[in-house]
Amino acid sequence: MTITYNYAGRVAVVTGGAQSIGRAVVEKLLAGNAAVAIWDIDEASAHATAGELKAAGTVLSLGVDVSDEQAVNAACAATIERFGRIDILVNNAGVNGLNAKVVDYPADEWDRVLRINLRSQFLTCRAIVPGMIERNYGRIVNVSSIAGKEGNPNASAYSASKAAVIGLTKSLGKELAAYDIAVNAITPVTADTRMVREQVSKEHLAYMLSKIPRGRTVTVEEIAATIGFMASEECSFTTGFTFDISGGRATY
Repeated sequence: MTITYNYAGRVAVVTGGAQSIGRAVVEKLLAGNAAVAIWDIDEASAHATAGELKAAGTVLSLGVDVSDEQAVNAACAATIERFGRIDILVNNAGVNGLNAKVVDYPADEWDRVLRINLRSQFLTCRAIVPGMIERNYGRIVNVSSIAGKEGNPNASAYSASKAAVIGLTKSLGKELAAYDIAVNAITPVTADTRMVREQVSKEHLAYMLSKIPRGRTVTVEEIAATIGFMASEECSFTTGFTFDISGGRATY
């Protein structure tokens, strides 16, 4: 049975919302009557996705490099200009990065992965949180990864960035605990997404699948279902927490 939460009157931002996990989250939020702003570096894909989903609800699409401070601030202003406020933030944008050993990892690639996976979440939270404090309401979902808990070999930049997302979540959750603002992270295992198919080697994918007791990848709809609760009013007490969606892989 599909569970739909009520987001009527709420405005959500989903970064990397044009495809895969992000799109599934957009669809979940629209099903609950939220207005949704898709922020995606692929502007054409963002517009295409918004066009395909316009019958499902109110969608705004913006081309945004979420690792760029000015771009994030401009997107925040544009979203507020359109909808009046932002109640929900789903920090989903990210990259896998190069698969290589630490001793062989190029410094510029390390910086790129940390910039997209971590700096982006810091920038979006910093831009959007003041409005949430003003209204004493907000739900922030930071997409991390099981790699952030366990550390995957040959994926040091990705693992480090996702571990840092968990740390950012815990810090911000404590800072905002006096308000009705929940800040939580989610740690999926490998999902069958275009990014995984294009960026992850077959050898590394086989390794990750071998670690999942469920014996399969997680679906984007399963991830969106968990995020749907995390973004809802029902998630009213839990904050600074990391939700596991690892098919039994996570040990803590």
